[in-house]
Amino acid sequence: MTFCEVRVSPSTAVKPNIGSLELSEALNRVLPFTARDDNRPVLACVYFVAKEGKLTLVSADGFRLAVLSLPYEDGEGQALINRDDLRGVANALRRAKRARVSFEAKSDKLDGTNLILDTELIRYKWVSVDGNFPDYEKLIPTEHSTEAHFDSTEAIKAIASLKVLANAKGYGIDLYLDDGYITMANTEEKGQTAIPAEITGKPMKIRLDGNYLIQALKACGGMVELKLTASYKPALFTTNGYKLVVMPMLTSESTADMKRDKEAEEAEAKAEAEAKPTEQAEAVTPTEAEPTEVAEDTEPIAEKPKRKHKAKEPVAV
Repeated sequence: MTFCEVRVSPSTAVKPNIGSLELSEALNRVLPFTARDDNRPVLACVYFVAKEGKLTLVSADGFRLAVLSLPYEDGEGQALINRDDLRGVANALRRAKRARVSFEAKSDKLDGTNLILDTELIRYKWVSVDGNFPDYEKLIPTEHSTEAHFDSTEAIKAIASLKVLANAKGYGIDLYLDDGYITMANTEEKGQTAIPAEITGKPMKIRLDGNYLIQALKACGGMVELKLTASYKPALFTTNGYKLVVMPMLTSESTADMKRDKEAEEAEAKAEAEAKPTEQAEAVTPTEAEPTEVAEDTEPIAEKPKRKHKAKEPVAV
């Protein structure tokens, strides 16, 4: 539920703590990636979290995750606001001269806080939805095998030329990153196109949903970086502090890659487990000086068999 207080005369008492245009742009970049399924009310919200000098807006729909942080030096707080309650606010903020974001405890004293947005004309108050947003930071890839820097406008035009060849509303696009180009191909092998890109790392292939890909590029705008880890792992789009994670479409090739990597990890873990007993035995094997110290009060000849037995004991275990 949203409460609005309209001021009859402009108020200059609003002390801004965030840029109105920056907040407007942030909302436009996260709102498209909220879930449309009412059975998942938490994912139908934008998550506002203020901490460590930043106000972060997060949204997710189960296949995509959008994150954008803005400078914010006015305390800490968090709130879950339904996407429908935020419609129209982004455009209103473009006309605002002052903007102030704050959090207040719920009036019913339940856990959580409400979100308040003050402008010189209007006060918006949103009641936070009950629930816990997923730990989104763990879902953002931190290691990458391949990175590409390219123009999102050129990429959108290239994808549009392939979209007309698709037989269905939903369509996939195969991306090949190699040799200074991103090659985009229709999954039905009806056509392909390429755009120049600055690419570092090993050659990589991944399949993404065409509609998701276009939405991601429009949200990023301008020059964008695409970071990939594997053909079956999430793709990360970044630009000027904005992060957008997109899940790939599985293919026979990516499934084979996933199986191969899993087997390699299991083999490596098994080798490490087999190596641990040997390392422990070497660590506790007595040195040449130790038998003399152990047998200090006994005759050396009588103690030799015991010393050998003690040295072998850890290996047997």
